[in-house]
Amino acid sequence: MKKTLIITLFATLAVVSLNAQVFNLSDRLITPGIGFGSTLYTGSGYNTTIPPISISYEQGFKDEIGPGTIGIGGYLGMTGSQWETSFLGTTYGYKYTSIIVGARGYYHMQLIDNFDTYGGLMIGYNIVSAKQTGDWSGITGLGATSSGISYSLFLGARYYFNDNLGAMAELGYGISYLTLGIAYKL
Repeated sequence: MKKTLIITLFATLAVVSLNAQVFNLSDRLITPGIGFGSTLYTGSGYNTTIPPISISYEQGFKDEIGPGTIGIGGYLGMTGSQWETSFLGTTYGYKYTSIIVGARGYYHMQLIDNFDTYGGLMIGYNIVSAKQTGDWSGITGLGATSSGISYSLFLGARYYFNDNLGAMAELGYGISYLTLGIAYKL
């Protein structure tokens, strides 16, 4: 029974996705967005100073890979946060700025008319700068820089109002858990 249900589900998805693709091999997109639920600098004592913002570029790379199209592109994201604590009457902390630069791969499979549904992954580099704040006199041996490799898995959807302009929502683990924005086809 389970096997029949799974085969039926995949067959239905394959038939539905045979509609004309919303994302095509010739497409080039710019997608600016704002994030909600930062994946960086969370926990006790942290406050967001710059909300997670991002912009990505994507272009079609290979079509007819199963029922979908592969896209590739670049990503630039930025966020800022401040951490403060008090100890023996002294308040001190750090201001962080994080910039993620990365390359992304997408797999698009249209499931509903006017919706471009996709999933993908990103690999990049997180450039972190940290600046001390407050009174650090008498406190030594602490560091705050943590630049390094960054990665993300994501699922997204774009709804197009016309041939060139749409709304975008993306869930994943990058600079934020949820990114909302616009999609503009060049």
